Amino acid sequence: MTTIAFTVGEPSGIGPDLAVIYAQIKSNKNLLLFTDPDVLLNRAKQLNLNIKIIEAEQAGSNYELAVYPIKVNTHVECGILNKDNAQYVLNTLDCATEYCLNSRCDALVTGPIHKGIINQAGINFTGHTEYLANLSNIDKTVMMLATNGLRVALATTHMPLSDVPQNITTQSLKKTISIIHQFLLNNGVNTPKIVVCGLNPHAGENGYLGMEEIEIINPLIKELNSQGYNLVGSIPADTAFTPNSLTGVDCVLSMYHDQGLPVLKTLGFKKAVNITLGLPFIRTSVDHGSALNLAGTGNISLGSLNTAINYAQMLVINHKKFKPTKVVSLDT
Repeated sequence: MTTIAFTVGEPSGIGPDLAVIYAQIKSNKNLLLFTDPDVLLNRAKQLNLNIKIIEAEQAGSNYELAVYPIKVNTHVECGILNKDNAQYVLNTLDCATEYCLNSRCDALVTGPIHKGIINQAGINFTGHTEYLANLSNIDKTVMMLATNGLRVALATTHMPLSDVPQNITTQSLKKTISIIHQFLLNNGVNTPKIVVCGLNPHAGENGYLGMEEIEIINPLIKELNSQGYNLVGSIPADTAFTPNSLTGVDCVLSMYHDQGLPVLKTLGFKKAVNITLGLPFIRTSVDHGSALNLAGTGNISLGSLNTAINYAQMLVINHKKFKPTKVVSLDT
């Protein structure tokens, strides 16, 4: 049976709530939580729910939470961030990643974190995607969100908008598209069709609104299509997500974070999953934040967590089942 590592995330947010409420549901998912058992017990008490915790190094059975214990640095209060617990959050990621790299867990599901408080603690942290890549000694990963009927991948992730153009390079885009293509092959898509958005409004409008499409994006699309890829673009982002544009499409590649994700989250919020492509293990995540105002209230949905766990399990099965047949050359 698939064993999934689960990092609860920011302890003052709804991550502990998700774990406690999930424990009330009979499930055939083997979860091993990386967190502080006392945080879960205190949150369960606040939610007036009963949980059974076993401290373990492997997943538990139904109605109990198997926890690999990692202690917080200071007391946790619902809804109140504390920078003293920032290192604890990273410690959970470190341990869970090590388990995945050593094949002690088949996949990693991550709960919501709060990037701001980690940076307030003096730690340079831009997000899960980049942190996990560094732990895995991977120089290139791709952030993808998926929901029913739509996958959106990002050419750039968590950076100021002013930094995006200089990070749209031929080599970076080639690696990104290769990773997306490989992911789709690994999951049974024989001839992946990928729509590539332009960076500028109207995809640059023949250079009047920007030259990135003419100088970088469109020549690369032509080159990769000559190698057997099925890329469409560059497409203006304001029309890339229309029903006609998405017909038969397996993934849309957006040039930056807020170009594509508002569309996906409008379509599938609480039913979407965040996936990191290019890691040596499978990683999925909830599609929402730490929701500090809801911590300890019980007024939350398990929708995205269920999606992340189910997707992780599906990806594990697919990676064992399908064997990719085409890989792009990354030569410049």
